[in-house]
Amino acid sequence: MASNSSLRDLYSPPSTQWSFVPPPLSNSNAPGSSLSNVSGTSYHWTTRPAPNSIFDLSPSLNVSEPSSVDVPLLFRSLVASALLQYSSTAMAMPLEVGKLLLQIQWVPRNAPTQEPEEEVEEVETLSETTNEEESYFVDPSTGPTKYPAPKLVDDKGYVIRTSVMEDGTRPEYIIPVGSADSSWSMVKRVATFRGEGWLSLWKGLLTSCIHDVVYTNVQPLIDSVLHSLFVSSQGGFYRPPLLLPVASHVLAGFLLSPLDLVRTRLIAQSSMQRYRTYTGPINALSDILANEGGLKGVYLHPHLLIPTVLETGLRSLMHVTLPAMIAPRLGLGPHVAADTHPVGWAFAEVITGCAGLLVTLPIETVRRRLQVQTRGTAKPLRTCVETRPVPYNGVVDALWHILTEERSDLPIRQPRRKTAAEKERRDGERDADVEEMKEGAESWLRHTGIGQLYRGLGMRLAASVVVFLLATVGGGEDVDGGWAEL
Repeated sequence: MASNSSLRDLYSPPSTQWSFVPPPLSNSNAPGSSLSNVSGTSYHWTTRPAPNSIFDLSPSLNVSEPSSVDVPLLFRSLVASALLQYSSTAMAMPLEVGKLLLQIQWVPRNAPTQEPEEEVEEVETLSETTNEEESYFVDPSTGPTKYPAPKLVDDKGYVIRTSVMEDGTRPEYIIPVGSADSSWSMVKRVATFRGEGWLSLWKGLLTSCIHDVVYTNVQPLIDSVLHSLFVSSQGGFYRPPLLLPVASHVLAGFLLSPLDLVRTRLIAQSSMQRYRTYTGPINALSDILANEGGLKGVYLHPHLLIPTVLETGLRSLMHVTLPAMIAPRLGLGPHVAADTHPVGWAFAEVITGCAGLLVTLPIETVRRRLQVQTRGTAKPLRTCVETRPVPYNGVVDALWHILTEERSDLPIRQPRRKTAAEKERRDGERDADVEEMKEGAESWLRHTGIGQLYRGLGMRLAASVVVFLLATVGGGEDVDGGWAEL
């Protein structure tokens, strides 16, 4: 009986470049020796490409290499990260300078607009000896001689400044009050002002960059330390308390509050050489520590400690709690999270940021004004905008005086001197009605300082919307970073 042919005899192994197990030895027939040879052989992959780093900025992909610190690679990574952070901060710095100058600017309510100077007419009386022929050829349009009204002077003969709106008595390093009503308007005003210029839009750039880099790295470190100390390592679905992220932001803001103080002083001071108080961040920090109470005065003074805790605490609390409350009400379902609904969650964070500005922006304005005030034996800071001559006594005192002393109808327009022809052409009743309507529309802004507490609000809202659109189109995960800090 013929034996059936098997397909196994017709199979021939294909040629391959991979080698996993070496071929068995011809003289070894025992199964034990074969297993020992297999177990003693190392497996290798012959066609894998050589491991290379990605853009020369990441570690090598070769696992077999010994783990060691590559100093040149680490240095290149740090330089690239520093340049990226510095360039992004420099792009946003002009708007930050304009916003901060608007926040510290003092616009008193009882400061009248500068009316055209009154003129005193001096009529020349003709004597009896005047030649009639000379008087006959005098130009009849030539009126009596006019001189400006005299101003008040002190005992030493210096003119007394009666209003911040007077141009004659305003110091040369101060930008005119009420000349800008938005961050962009203040940017243009600073760039064209004689005592500042374009370079003044980047005052405090290095300090801002260092503050942002250190805060970005210190806050997660503090948060991990707090979680390791107060959160138990239990399994299952465990939600950590919301107080720990808020506490990490407050502690990070408290530790870096001297840098924020130096940044505010450098931006607020005049750029003119003879009126400048600090020459740089190191000089500013050393001068503050020497004349304003040292580390205790910088960290624990009530005018600096309380606004820092309020601003960082309220901002982080709203960022942690409000998105989880707003996201389920967007119509996407009861369980909305960043991993399941990234766009919906990002939109909830934008709404949270806009709503949080209504609470945090007044506290930030008060903090900036208290930071500009010097304490101890330090000389008063000569700022490039008008500040309150009498210092504030705290957060509540600053809020009260801003609301009751200042005005919000910016920009303040100076009245124009009208000619006699314009006065004759005025229709009394019609113009009176128009002026009454304008006064009624502007009266609440003219008699309240609530607008002073929200300087820079429009720029913040626009930045939040732009960041949301960029994150939605680009698919970015970090929606709350970068330009959102404006």
